[in-house]
Amino acid sequence: MKEREKFGSRMGFILVSAGCAIGLGNVWKFPYMAGEYGGAAFILMYFLFLLVLGLPILVCEFSVGRASRKSTARAFHELEPKGSNFHKFSYMSMVSNYVLMMFYTMVAGWMAYYCYRMAKGEFSGVTTEAVQKGYDKMLASPGIMAGWMIAVVILGFLICSLGVQRGLEKITKVMMTCLLVLIVVLAVRSLTLPGAEEGVRFYLVPNMDSIREVGLGNMIFGAMSQAFFTLSIGAGSMTIFGSYLSKDRSLAGESIHILILDTFVATMAGLIVIPACFAYGVEPGAGPGLVFIALPNVFNKMAGGRLWGAMFFLFLFFASLSTVTAVFENIISYGIDLFGWSRKKAVIVNLIGIPLLSLPAILGFNVLSGFMPFGAGSNIMDLEDFIVSNNILPLGSVVYVMFCVSKYGWGWDGFIKEVNTGKGLRFPGGIRFYMLVVIPVVIVVIYLKGYYDKFAGQGAGTLMAWMAVSLAVLALIAWFIFGGKKKKTEKR
Repeated sequence: MKEREKFGSRMGFILVSAGCAIGLGNVWKFPYMAGEYGGAAFILMYFLFLLVLGLPILVCEFSVGRASRKSTARAFHELEPKGSNFHKFSYMSMVSNYVLMMFYTMVAGWMAYYCYRMAKGEFSGVTTEAVQKGYDKMLASPGIMAGWMIAVVILGFLICSLGVQRGLEKITKVMMTCLLVLIVVLAVRSLTLPGAEEGVRFYLVPNMDSIREVGLGNMIFGAMSQAFFTLSIGAGSMTIFGSYLSKDRSLAGESIHILILDTFVATMAGLIVIPACFAYGVEPGAGPGLVFIALPNVFNKMAGGRLWGAMFFLFLFFASLSTVTAVFENIISYGIDLFGWSRKKAVIVNLIGIPLLSLPAILGFNVLSGFMPFGAGSNIMDLEDFIVSNNILPLGSVVYVMFCVSKYGWGWDGFIKEVNTGKGLRFPGGIRFYMLVVIPVVIVVIYLKGYYDKFAGQGAGTLMAWMAVSLAVLALIAWFIFGGKKKKTEKR
């Protein structure tokens, strides 16, 4: 059997894994939430939850990958006791990565398109209405969106086709280095704008009035939810990188480095967006429209705005492309691990499949805009995002934790031995109860509240129907975990 590829360096593993975690949500959602939920108080709470909730789950994913030397397609099969159901989660995980790419490749294409438009000077001297019309024109044009999406898919698979070290690791190192340089340069520029001080205070100074307005409980829950979703944990996207990792370093220390990078990018993104919005009187809580409508207007008013705007969207493109290539690597590994395909064959098959799968999200903004799965204003991308973010990520995290620490799965002894193999920070051996009980309960609460928040405004009947769906999915996950018979001495 051909030896599994490995990362060429520790830094390569950290940057590739961080690239997977760092996504577009770091850029607009985190700054907006920090400002609305009390500034520095929210940021501190967010980082606390990264440590106590995100870190253990991230370590679980890496440990399963490194111990099995497989992607999620076969990792549970390799480690679970005979008779266990955990391997059936593999299919949910694979679906999740495909569904994520069905809309994320489209959004990455938007970033590339806007970088091109900004560099070309299309926003120079135009009115606010013209910027809005340009955004609407993009959404109304399947050809424009499909073309840029296909370009992103080709670029992503071209990188992955070169292999782990020569392609994914080497190019991600360059891309992440550029991303980090760009974010620092952009933050310095934003902080030097006239009136930026007010934005810094809004973003970083604890605001008790904001906390009282939104409620301390809501602030805590918002920080907990953002910390959970920012790391892309639960779908097995990190498992594949663990499978390429040597046993020289312990997993807890490596995971903390990834947390630090992810938090740094999110925090610095806030120092780009919020001060610039305040300097030019733009509402920082504008959501996705902040990136494609509000900020182009900001750059249009800024001296040298064409250059700064192009750099900003290049930064966003690197953030999205790093996630795309990381997930593509996971998808390629499914064909390699399940069917014994060569890397070349797995790339070719998915190079054809991913663009076709991405078309519904694109058409959902124009040709299929009449399909509104969650009521007026919703679209196919919202449905795909809901499947991944509100379902598979939280529930997949429960599966990973229970697999690693419960007697029905791999088990605590195998997990803690794998995690603490190598030099570096030791993972505490006395927190099994916390991982076995507390973390799953917290995640289930996040999961159920996510359903409630999404459907509470659509009437009691709709809410009850969707809550019934959520409970049915929880029952399925419980079957994954407890439905099999454990036999200690036998492995698959």
